Amino acid sequence: MSKKINVLAFAAHPDDVEISISGIMLKHKAAGLTTGIIDLTGGELGTRGSAELRAEESAKAARILNLDIRENLGFRDGFFETDERHLLEVVKMIRKYQPDIMLINAESDRHPDHGRAHELVKRAAFLAGLVKIKTSVDNTDQSPWRPQTLYSYIQDYHLEPDIVVDVTAFWERRMESLMAYSSQFYNPASGEAETPISTTGFLKHIEGRSHQFGRLINVTHAEGLRKVRPVGVDLLTHLL
Repeated sequence: MSKKINVLAFAAHPDDVEISISGIMLKHKAAGLTTGIIDLTGGELGTRGSAELRAEESAKAARILNLDIRENLGFRDGFFETDERHLLEVVKMIRKYQPDIMLINAESDRHPDHGRAHELVKRAAFLAGLVKIKTSVDNTDQSPWRPQTLYSYIQDYHLEPDIVVDVTAFWERRMESLMAYSSQFYNPASGEAETPISTTGFLKHIEGRSHQFGRLINVTHAEGLRKVRPVGVDLLTHLL
């Protein structure tokens, strides 16, 4: 039986999670929870690097984040769709790891794959709980499973967070996981074409946003999440 993952993040591309919520992943792992990432594509259409290099970089980032699992579904970068084939592959991952919390790409962002990944995984999270949808992995039938909560993370476009998480204590390691993708982010030794995320300005944007979100809760660095479904609690004090 596969290891249960408490906090499972889905990403259109390797590095989406590291850009957006690697501090949150580190913090929950340090709290004793199991964590993992499912990348939908290899990011093979990216201007810099290659699918092979990005696979090496994502493995390095996974070690820095101390993830329990990381898988790549091998969908075509730029061309995956919210259709039955892709939905069922995501359903299999949800049932395989039975997450309590799922984190997904933003509903709208600079890269159109992010919004499409949001819709794909959100729909799969619902379908994974339906008894009449049959799936199997390694010749073993899977049981229905639906996560208790589903949040989207904020990546490039500014979106107002519904939840802000203090990641100050994990900031340096969080940035170390991001810079594991040396082909994608600022590297003065690179001779490849510059992209919107390979400039020093983008790294300053990441840090500036962490300060902006941190200011909302009076901490130095924070990361934000948006609710995809209503959050149910027994008492309002549980939100404190």
